[in-house]
Amino acid sequence: MVGQSPLGPGEGRAVLLEPFVHQVGGHTSIVRYDEHTVCKPLVSQELSFYESLPWAMRQFTPQYKGIVSVHLKKDSLGNLTLMASPGTEHGLVKWSHTQVTKTFRDSCSGKVLLRTDLQYHTDSLLEDANGNQPERKSYNPWGLHCHRQHLNRMSSKHNENKLHQFLLLENVVSKYSYPCILDLKMGTRQHGDDASEEKKARHIKKCEQSTSASLGVRICGMQVYQADTGHFLCKDKYYGRKLSPEGFQQTLRQFLSTGNQLRAELLEPITLRLKALLSVIRKQSSYRFYSSSLLIIYEGQEPKESTAPADHHLPFPKTHGTNPARVDVRMIDFAHTTFKGSKSSPTLHDGPDQGYIFGLENLIKILQNLSEGK
Repeated sequence: MVGQSPLGPGEGRAVLLEPFVHQVGGHTSIVRYDEHTVCKPLVSQELSFYESLPWAMRQFTPQYKGIVSVHLKKDSLGNLTLMASPGTEHGLVKWSHTQVTKTFRDSCSGKVLLRTDLQYHTDSLLEDANGNQPERKSYNPWGLHCHRQHLNRMSSKHNENKLHQFLLLENVVSKYSYPCILDLKMGTRQHGDDASEEKKARHIKKCEQSTSASLGVRICGMQVYQADTGHFLCKDKYYGRKLSPEGFQQTLRQFLSTGNQLRAELLEPITLRLKALLSVIRKQSSYRFYSSSLLIIYEGQEPKESTAPADHHLPFPKTHGTNPARVDVRMIDFAHTTFKGSKSSPTLHDGPDQGYIFGLENLIKILQNLSEGK
């Protein structure tokens, strides 16, 4: 485990917490702890899930690495500093609110077009006359938006001396050079058992007005590498909420395409992994994965054909064994997940999560239709 012993301000060494440039959805800020680790604010119900995670589900979730203390500090100019204190790192590194743009630019690999300001504006979500959201061919600014909002919330609600506990989790896209990521909100119900009546009504309305009701799944964010331009094409949750079932299928095809060409070799390995997950979920009695997401990930840089010897360096590390398309499927976000034995779950559900299963079954059907050219 990493960082099991939280430290107070000034104790141990601080670690730079950068915005995670590949966060495409959600509302909680995910920050980069190191190359293979991200961290997010600790929620007791999510911690309970990771601590009692069934063995069969571990291949479909990020590895849990422990807990770290995070300390927020504001300088005389009002700049916010976020530091993790695991007590094992060397050197004192601080994350400054004013360094966001520079860090985003420096953290991006490859020849990727970045917006010069990388500032998240509400007007970027406005639609055109046809109801379409403009495509942004850059890294999705969503993670930066979440990070800035989170820093401001921490600063307004808590004093500088307060320690915040964060979960340390595996960075599931660290193996990829150009990670294409689709964030899917799974299930027909999104509110947790502990939701207020107001929040419950709000979430029910979102589900009814989106593909969550008709398909059991809706798009909450996306980035896909366009090999023909060298850019990332991005969509956010507001785009996903407006999609019809047909629009969902079209966007899924767009996610699995490089430019206008469907990458047919991705369909089978993704479908097989979704079927394996479906088999596992069907066996998890009492679990309800309310408001959790499913990530579909693949390497955007297609392998180049080469006549070099087998031990010659490949364009990217071969980390997935017999998986030539390098695809992955991972469940994330368990703050509202409930199950038998959870201290935060007053309601006990019987049987598997049928809403989640409904979404997986429909997702598999859509991919099979794409494979058959429908």
